[in-house]
Amino acid sequence: MKTIFKGTEVLSCKGSKLNRKSIFSTLFSIFCSLTSFAQQEQDSVKVNQLDNVLVSAVRVTTKTPVSFSNLDKKDIKTRNLGQDIPILMNYLPSVVTTSDAGNGMGYTGIRVRGSDATRVNVTINGIPYNDAESQGTFWVNMPDFASSVESLQLQRGVGTSTNGSGAFGASLNMLTDNYAAKANGEISNSFGSYNSRKHTVKFSTGLLNDHFELAGRLSSLKSDGYIDRASSDLKSYFLQGSYVGKTTLIKALVFGGTEKTYQSWNGIDAVTLNEYRRFNSAGMFTDEEGNTRYYDNETDNYKQDHYQLHWSESFTDKWSTNLAFHYTKGKGYYENYKEDADMADYGLLPVDAVTTTDLVRQKWLDNDFYGTTFSVKYKEEKLDVIVGGGWNKYEGDHFGKVIWARYASQSELGDHYYDDFSTKRDGNIFSKANYQLTEKLSFYGDLQYRNVTYKANSFETGLVDDNFNFFNPKAGLNFEINQKNTLYFSYARANREPNRTDYEGGNVKPEKLNDFELGWRFKTDKTQLNTNIYFMKYKDQLVLTGELNDVGSPMRANSGDSYRLGIEIDATIQLSEKWFLQPNITLSQNKNEDFYFTRDGILQNLGETNIAFSPEIIAGNRLTFMPLKNLQLSLLSKFVGEQFMGNIDSNLSKLDSYFVNDLNVSYEIKTDKVFKSIMISGLVNNIFDLKYESNGFFYTYDDNYSNPPAVTTVEGVGYYPQAGTNFLIGLTLKF
Repeated sequence: MKTIFKGTEVLSCKGSKLNRKSIFSTLFSIFCSLTSFAQQEQDSVKVNQLDNVLVSAVRVTTKTPVSFSNLDKKDIKTRNLGQDIPILMNYLPSVVTTSDAGNGMGYTGIRVRGSDATRVNVTINGIPYNDAESQGTFWVNMPDFASSVESLQLQRGVGTSTNGSGAFGASLNMLTDNYAAKANGEISNSFGSYNSRKHTVKFSTGLLNDHFELAGRLSSLKSDGYIDRASSDLKSYFLQGSYVGKTTLIKALVFGGTEKTYQSWNGIDAVTLNEYRRFNSAGMFTDEEGNTRYYDNETDNYKQDHYQLHWSESFTDKWSTNLAFHYTKGKGYYENYKEDADMADYGLLPVDAVTTTDLVRQKWLDNDFYGTTFSVKYKEEKLDVIVGGGWNKYEGDHFGKVIWARYASQSELGDHYYDDFSTKRDGNIFSKANYQLTEKLSFYGDLQYRNVTYKANSFETGLVDDNFNFFNPKAGLNFEINQKNTLYFSYARANREPNRTDYEGGNVKPEKLNDFELGWRFKTDKTQLNTNIYFMKYKDQLVLTGELNDVGSPMRANSGDSYRLGIEIDATIQLSEKWFLQPNITLSQNKNEDFYFTRDGILQNLGETNIAFSPEIIAGNRLTFMPLKNLQLSLLSKFVGEQFMGNIDSNLSKLDSYFVNDLNVSYEIKTDKVFKSIMISGLVNNIFDLKYESNGFFYTYDDNYSNPPAVTTVEGVGYYPQAGTNFLIGLTLKF
């Protein structure tokens, strides 16, 4: 039987009783009904790889004229010691990652080709994961999700049509664990610097009665963080039930996480960077005696639960379908100590002559995201067609509470000092085809129509009631010169709506992008080489300004005309039976054209300027040595060139280049005793103890471009230092 899906949870449909009504009980009832139908299939129907049916609507192969990279479970397992998925992807082409806490746990971020995380479209089993309103991806809400990922694919550029918001820098789709034919279990523990630890337990029942599998995972992660008080306390779960038939795969998934992280998004100025890199100003206040103190609950608290139901059917060798329903529930808050806050801002009346007060506030978000996706695939010798789409709705309730105040005035416990509600509807339909024109030449076409409606009403955004209609065509050619060489060319059009934070900046426009890609793929038994030239031409691109809002979210603004032009080269080279080399490099220019900026009240044309957070050089390498069959040593290197944190080329906004090296060692012992395997793995990050900053912010615009001070305390310029040499070591037992 061929591989079909990844597993985690199933309950007995016979006589099952769910005592409480919930989304999950509804999904489970549907699951049982579908299972009853699937059991009546004809035995003569051929088995297909139904897991590929599920992701075929969003993934590509070398037949598609798109630049992409794949990672599977075996690529991840030796480094899966608690760091987030972006950090595990750090060595892929054109990728830059960062960590607020400095050690890859807690809040982490990713940029691809200079595009921030809001432009990286993320799907899990084809279901959109990006927050619908902010468009960001909060990996901290899914701690240790890498332990439940079978494989992932990163498509750079616009890529192919997918569900969710449009990809302006890349799209990342993840496929969760496959089902297991035999029962198994896994216990994984890791420990490391800054009191970091990860504890994971996994299990699978194997296929019961050759059809059913129940599997799951529980994880707990904690870390003090490299930055002072940048602690994280993370818990997650993953449950998956699978029914495997001859032509049918049904999966019910429930997964989620709970996170509590001490805020570390303030960054530090250049003086503090030189004096004490680990300083964190979050929670700092002065008490009534004039002593400097730190509020012990200056934290971000959030819980998110995901429900997915997938039904994949392969009717014949040519026809297959996938239908999915999903629901995500998220609820949580930021808590902050505010010193000498204006009472009027919190709905408090003056107390005698007192108009300010120390207080503790919570900013809450309570949201629901639900919808459906579908795809139909037809494949024959020369033609491969997929028709698909989706409909999703987001409902977000934003409100704030004051839970303590030195002068509480007329307030009552539980009062809200602001309330606003937002909704977003997102529907799309697409059709894409790959047609073999000749023995060597194939054509790729992709058409998508997308409708987005967004409504919001808050003090920050004002009244928003926008409706967008986007048409996104894509086309390309793939030419196989011979068995070793392939050329491809593609054009893609993409459009994107603004996110919630963009509306805080006032008048905002949707973005438009024309993406041209030209590539060459070379493959032999011992060498694989991919070369890709891209030209991404933007209209009204929402570029990062370098500023942050009051909860640490990056601010963006339309830049008019801009472009990204670059070349990406990556390779896998087998030097010998024991040595492997995997280098990559991206060289690029990222420019705003005729960039206008208001200085001293006068609107000025600064001409061509660099786009913020877009280094001209990004390079990575993985050198692997396998002296023994199950012993692997890897040196992982990453170079990120100089980059600006703003768009006006101010030297005050520069982030220096950095070159970081990590050492990864793993040894697996295969046994036939109690355990099937015992794997010991270790990771030493930043082995040369480099002092570097991977992220920052820039509020202040200074005229002194050519001779900035060596050390500056200019207000509004900040940095996020990353950890020096640190380690993680783990032990995984499989049985």
